[in-house]
Amino acid sequence: MIVITGPRSSWSPHSQYLHPVMLLFPNAKINLGLNVLARREDGFHDIESLMIPVRLFDVLEAIIAPELGTNGLEYTRTGSPIPGAPEQDLCYKAVRQLQNERPLPGLRLHLHKVIPMGAGLGGGSSDGAHTLLLVNRLCKLNVGPERLASMALDLGSDCPFFLQERSCVARGRGERLTPTELDLTGHWLLLVNPGVHVNTAEVYRNTLPTNTPWKIEQAVHADRRTWSTALPNAMERYVLDTYPIVGVLKETLIGAGAYYSAMSGSGSSVFGLFHDEPEIPEFPQGTRYWKLPL
Repeated sequence: MIVITGPRSSWSPHSQYLHPVMLLFPNAKINLGLNVLARREDGFHDIESLMIPVRLFDVLEAIIAPELGTNGLEYTRTGSPIPGAPEQDLCYKAVRQLQNERPLPGLRLHLHKVIPMGAGLGGGSSDGAHTLLLVNRLCKLNVGPERLASMALDLGSDCPFFLQERSCVARGRGERLTPTELDLTGHWLLLVNPGVHVNTAEVYRNTLPTNTPWKIEQAVHADRRTWSTALPNAMERYVLDTYPIVGVLKETLIGAGAYYSAMSGSGSSVFGLFHDEPEIPEFPQGTRYWKLPL
C-alpha cells in the first residue's frame, strides 16, 4: 500500500479544494491455490487459499470538506465502469460504517478504478478495506486493528486480507489469516484478464466442495514444479467450462514458460508465475494484461 498526504491533489475532480487530503493505492491480489471446503449454515463457504498482494492499483482519495457538514459525504468515481449506484459499492459503505462509530467531518471521496471488476483480483474488496484505512488515518479516528478487521469482514469476506499488506493463508470465510513467508523476489507475474465479468456467487453455487483440507503451508514451500497439482483452484472447472477463453489464456501462459498458472479467485483473470521476465505471448483480441515484478 502507498500513502500520499498533502494540502491538495492536482489530478482529481476535487483538486480545487485546499483542505487536508490523503491518497491510498488499493492493490489487487492473486490466489495461489483455492480450496472450497464446505458450504456453511450462514450461506458462506469455508475456503483455504494463499492470497498474495500484487502491484496493480486503484487510486483512492479523501479530502476533509467541512462545508458538507457533519457526516456529509460526496463520493465520485472515474476510470473503469463500476456496476450499480455509488451508494452500493464498498467505499461508500465503509465510510458509513465509520460514521456509525462516531461523527465524522464532511468528506469528499474519489475512486479511480483500474483493477478489473468481476475478475477474481479482489479490487472491490481492496477498495472497501482501504477506505476504512484512509478515513481512519485522515480523520485521526484511532480505530484499532481488531475493530478495523471486524468492520472489513462486515464489508466482505476478502476485505480483512487487504488490511495485511503481506501474503497470508486464508481460511474460514477468508477472514482467518495466517501470514506466510513466501519469497518470490526476482520472479515475474503475468496477469491476464479476458474482459469477462464472472459472478462470484454463481461460481460458488456451481463448485462442488471438497470437504478435504489441504496442507497449503507445506505445499508452497515444496518444489514449485509440484504447485500445479498441489495447489489447484477448485473453481476453475466450472469457469473454464462456462468461459472457454479462461482456459485458452491459462494454456497460453503455460506455453510462454510459466512454472505455475491458475485462475485467480472466482475468475475471470488468469496469471502465470515466471522465474525470469517473460516475453509477452500473443493473446486473443480484447484481452488486457499486466507484467509485474514480484
